[in-house]
Amino acid sequence: MTPHGLRHDLNALTRQRIDRRGSLRWLSGAVLGATPLLALPGCGGGDTDDDISDSGIAGSCSTTPGETAGPYPADGTSASGQRLNALTLSGIVRSDIRRSVGGADGLALGVPLTVQLTLVDVAASCAPLAGRAVYLWHCTRDGSYSLYSGGHTQENYLRGVQVSDEDGVVRFSTIFPGCYSGRWPHIHFQVYDSLDDALDDSVTGDHGLVSQLALPAEACEQVYGVAAGYAASVNHFAGVSLASDNVFGNDGAVRQLATVEGSVGDGFVATLQVALAA
Repeated sequence: MTPHGLRHDLNALTRQRIDRRGSLRWLSGAVLGATPLLALPGCGGGDTDDDISDSGIAGSCSTTPGETAGPYPADGTSASGQRLNALTLSGIVRSDIRRSVGGADGLALGVPLTVQLTLVDVAASCAPLAGRAVYLWHCTRDGSYSLYSGGHTQENYLRGVQVSDEDGVVRFSTIFPGCYSGRWPHIHFQVYDSLDDALDDSVTGDHGLVSQLALPAEACEQVYGVAAGYAASVNHFAGVSLASDNVFGNDGAVRQLATVEGSVGDGFVATLQVALAA
């Protein structure tokens, strides 16, 4: 059973495709070997070329917008009528989140995806933030969430925690998420001040940022309808646009749209700068 019809996530759907000039701006002519760069980095603060140049390198960046954790966070808060906490599981601190931990051993199948987030401090000229804990989670290739969705309640895959290194970087090995009804393809994440805070149930909800990463259209179009297990995503993706999404549509996802490189055969890498008002 997929998490369709979520009151929290549903918005009026349109059949329009993305307004690529408004919501997204693509790099033209840039390639990595034969593979195109699929989107602009998630940094900067608006829709102008000047804003695009605002990055950690230039010493200027805009705070990443906070977003809802959605109905399936499993972060110890009450959601979907349950209070589940994946952060208390043995082995939840790991870089490869494709297999369940804590006594479960299910494996989430799908196109390989590496997610790399770079945490920076807006108040310190976008200096890297080391030692911050990031809890990341997303749906399966068929649009289900571990611990919550039917058929997945005994599994906890596609959830994990990493601590940012001296360059402010965390990396997760996972799969490309599917697209379910009413939502643009996305990945959730929460940032905590420290690993102790992330794993301490007494400070549940006391995190610095809850947000979502948006995946660019070109990457989704390469996966959906092509890779095994993503058939249901084709129609769902055709029925939503980034502008109509009830999360990203509020701000255009300019600072949440990942840069994605790769292919179905070789896997993808998604990168995003996460700027915090630390």
